Amino acid sequence: MKKILSAFLLLFFVISFSQEKKPMFWQDIQHFKKEDQQNPPPKDAILFIGSSSFTRWTDVADYFPDKTIINRGFGGSRLTDLNDFADDLLAPYQPKQIIIYCGENDFADNHQLKAKTVVSRYKTFYKKIRERFPNIEVDYISMKYSPSREKLWPQMKIANKKIAAFMKKEANAEFIDVTKAMEDSNGHVRKDIFVEDMLHFKPEGYQIWKKVMDPYMK
Repeated sequence: MKKILSAFLLLFFVISFSQEKKPMFWQDIQHFKKEDQQNPPPKDAILFIGSSSFTRWTDVADYFPDKTIINRGFGGSRLTDLNDFADDLLAPYQPKQIIIYCGENDFADNHQLKAKTVVSRYKTFYKKIRERFPNIEVDYISMKYSPSREKLWPQMKIANKKIAAFMKKEANAEFIDVTKAMEDSNGHVRKDIFVEDMLHFKPEGYQIWKKVMDPYMK
């Protein structure tokens, strides 16, 4: 009986340990893989990579009906996560364009984080993209100034400015600034386009993004 109990406990600890070793967002990546198996991703699509602002844009195809879009946003992700899962996020696809929205959660995860660190994380991910896709269009959507994260805006604004400067120097790359379009006539961020958490969008918020993004969509 003791041997059976010992074997059971050992098995329990092995299973628990193996589960603990799985990195954050591992399950999201497995979901993408399963989705790709069931529906092989089309070539020459526009690949969206990023955090919950993309994840929650479940009807993005309705906003761009003439485009083929693969949405690989996973909620809560940071640029560190995009770097960790870069192969999984890039290797299965042959896109004609990649659009990134990520960075906001990096600051939310660590309020002491400096803009230069986030910019460095982005440059690392951008380099990973270019190693695989040297010539396609790569665009970065500016970090939005969510009302619930107002304390983080100063560092986010610096990061946006630095990433914009970096992208300006790169070939086939654009910085898509959505911040101005999200302001009211007094220059304040519109709260009416956010749901109750003051972080995620109502459809009106995505309509604003659509209008800004339209000229950049290949």
